[in-house]
Amino acid sequence: MHDIRLIRENPEGFDAAMARRGLSGVSSAALAIDEKRRAKILAAETAKADANAAAKQVGAAKAKGDEEEFQRLRALVGDKKKETAALDAEAKEVEAELRDYLMTLPNVMADDVPDGADENDNVEIKKWGTPATYDFDPKEHFELASTAANMDFTTGAKLSGSRFVVLKGAVARVHRALAQFMLDTHIDEHGLTEVNTPVMVREEMMYGTGQLPKFGEDSYKTTEDMWLIPTSEVTLTNTVNGLTVDEADLPIRMAAHSLCFRSEAGSAGRDTSGMLRQHQFEKVEMVSVTHPDNSEDEQQRMLGCAEAILEKLNLPYRTVKLCSGDQGFGMLRTFDMEVWLPGQNQYREISSVSTAGAFQARRMNARFKPTEGGKPQFVHTLNGSGLAVGRCLIAVLENGQNADGSVTLPEALHAYLGGKTTIAADGTLS
Repeated sequence: MHDIRLIRENPEGFDAAMARRGLSGVSSAALAIDEKRRAKILAAETAKADANAAAKQVGAAKAKGDEEEFQRLRALVGDKKKETAALDAEAKEVEAELRDYLMTLPNVMADDVPDGADENDNVEIKKWGTPATYDFDPKEHFELASTAANMDFTTGAKLSGSRFVVLKGAVARVHRALAQFMLDTHIDEHGLTEVNTPVMVREEMMYGTGQLPKFGEDSYKTTEDMWLIPTSEVTLTNTVNGLTVDEADLPIRMAAHSLCFRSEAGSAGRDTSGMLRQHQFEKVEMVSVTHPDNSEDEQQRMLGCAEAILEKLNLPYRTVKLCSGDQGFGMLRTFDMEVWLPGQNQYREISSVSTAGAFQARRMNARFKPTEGGKPQFVHTLNGSGLAVGRCLIAVLENGQNADGSVTLPEALHAYLGGKTTIAADGTLS
């Protein structure tokens, strides 16, 4: 969320920032509501001052025996108190209107975010690994002989509908091993603290990280007004919701493995084959809460943590900086990692590492107390996939495929699979 004082101080600059998001007339709309709010507050303060002044004169009129003036002043005090209460209520309504409007506005973008219309204008900044060559036509993950018995979309659809899958046997075990490997790497090598959070949250938590109000249709809501998390970014980031932490406790670095739920309302018809885009999936999420001075370096550190997972798995990838037209609603800057999928003959997104600056912190009222004194300041929040487990499974299956339909598994997973190195063509681990 944005600070109305900053919009008031530099409306032209704010409009220029929103123009990069394709929005216009934003500051004038915000300032019109703000002016209405300030007018109500001023009127309430004036009415209260009038009531206080009249109240001071009531006693004097009584002492003089001026009954008529006494009654007039007493009535005036009562009227002004009622007027003050009404104006206070109106001011709160307008304040809520302003907050609701500001909640709909996206974050500004960092100056170094490249201009562009969509994902085709993202800028590649790194490429790692060389895609393998095959003496056969590589298949997609769901076409491999080794996955036929262990990746059951028919039963998934029977149980829950389209875009659900039942994993079994060797594929289920490799999926679990990947999540464990990711968590262990982030905890033991990258210094993150493992956190296990709920997958249902109150509505205000979704507002805190920016999923609401804009993206309500992309998430699932229960009949008890709880929301299923689209990512554990929601829960991890909101652990500091409403808190003022000590500066000495920053940075706070967390990782969680969780189920995630997305309705994919805006992706009708996209990636319907296989398990690339599911309504329920698993992800290992990283979240950092930092001092504002350190958030730039923290984003680079988190990017390195995510890249390290793919490198340990020997999966070719590229890293791109998102352009303005592909930038997420709440983020200052985002880097996407895209893993090579030989079955599709292209790179596909597997992680986003983003910094929100103070945008989420202001929505959550999350601050830190400076060690050397002074007013509390908003923290900066960052998040990144470390990684999407299902998409990583797809990459492992496709990059490790052999002509007979078997899959050679990355060495980093062998210890998690009891020393097994392959999913045989018949779907068993060997």
